[in-house]
Amino acid sequence: MKIIIAGAGDVGFHLAKLLSYESQDIYLIDPDAEKLAYAASHIDVITKRGDATSIKLLKEIHIDEADILLAVTESQNTNFTIAVLGKKLGAKKTIARISSHEFTQNAAIDFTELGIDSMISPGELAADEIKMLLHQSAFNDTIPFENGLLNILGSTLEHNSPLIGMSVKDARAQFSSLEFITVAIKQENNQEIIIPRGDTIYHAGDQLYFSTTKKCVPKLHTLMGKTPFGVKNVMILGASKIGTKAARNLCNNFNIKLIENRKERALEVAEKLPDALVIRGDGRDVELLEEEQISDMDAFVAVTGDSETNIMSCLVAKSKGVKKTIALVENMDYINISQTIGIDTLINKKLLAASAIFKHVRKGEVLKLANLHNVEAEVLEFKVIEGSPVTKKKIRDLKLTKKAVFAGVIRNGIAHMTFGDFQMMAGDKAVVFSLPEAIQQVEKLFN
Repeated sequence: MKIIIAGAGDVGFHLAKLLSYESQDIYLIDPDAEKLAYAASHIDVITKRGDATSIKLLKEIHIDEADILLAVTESQNTNFTIAVLGKKLGAKKTIARISSHEFTQNAAIDFTELGIDSMISPGELAADEIKMLLHQSAFNDTIPFENGLLNILGSTLEHNSPLIGMSVKDARAQFSSLEFITVAIKQENNQEIIIPRGDTIYHAGDQLYFSTTKKCVPKLHTLMGKTPFGVKNVMILGASKIGTKAARNLCNNFNIKLIENRKERALEVAEKLPDALVIRGDGRDVELLEEEQISDMDAFVAVTGDSETNIMSCLVAKSKGVKKTIALVENMDYINISQTIGIDTLINKKLLAASAIFKHVRKGEVLKLANLHNVEAEVLEFKVIEGSPVTKKKIRDLKLTKKAVFAGVIRNGIAHMTFGDFQMMAGDKAVVFSLPEAIQQVEKLFN
């Protein structure tokens, strides 16, 4: 498959990195020679310096042979232009990264007629992610499948958890009434992701990722040593597009206080969101936060344009007793440190966008693809087709790579845990947790 990526920024680089594990023919276009040199030295891609809106350049790299053109530069207008030109010049499929959610919600225009097959809005994805995280308050990562019939959840293991000191095998035996599979562990002092085996030991402070059925989610609070709490009062720092969309998404279910420092923006958003209390002020001012009763908040969400402000204000919120904190960060290097510094979840809209786009280039019957916030891994949902390798043997006999694990199956509207004696059937919807380098091997089982 020939894939052309226009834009070697964070989104483009991350996409190229994910795709490079699969021996795809990847072309990366950008006018910045330094970005291209960095990409060429770290991943297996063909780089081309120049403007991707140039018809001459697109013809030089044989755009007419491209299976997918991904326009992911920082400019929405540039991405539109690249996608339209690419389609007219023969690219089979085009995907454009956009910044305005207006285009994804406008049914009056058929963008495929213009040459844009799909559009991805990082801001919208981030706002939707915030809503989902607040609905699963005790966990810092949550990915629901089939409206929550099956869930991938992430959380730190508290010191009072009954799992501490137990092996995965022993925990399964002792808590056999609970339907869950530990799919990954990230130890407190180790950035490496562990795909656990039967003899893997649980430790306090571990970041656990596990799959479970809808009915077992409340019971897993106790297993993790968590005290469940409801979220009702939410403070959002920053009336950015993400902050405004998040507030709009949450107003029906939560009491929202939105803090914005810019006077005109605060007035504008107050008119748009009559159900939210919009406060003009500097969210870095601890006195202001105390005046607005931050200690009474159940959750604090920081989505200003400054990563450091978001991180520091979340730490202040934590020190005031706020149970759930979420910070938006632009620097992807910060993603792995959220639990280390005491923030529940760090989200990065570029990673969310890359993951959403990545789904479009998957092989097999991929129904959904998502990424976890604090690990470099993917969670995929496959539709099991007749005659595929996964239907021919039980789980234990499939010889799945140690860099992936089956997380569960949804069959006829019922979630099942995929233990060793389980066998998949055509029509099942199977969820798999996989490190990036193993995705290609996983896909072969479903083809």
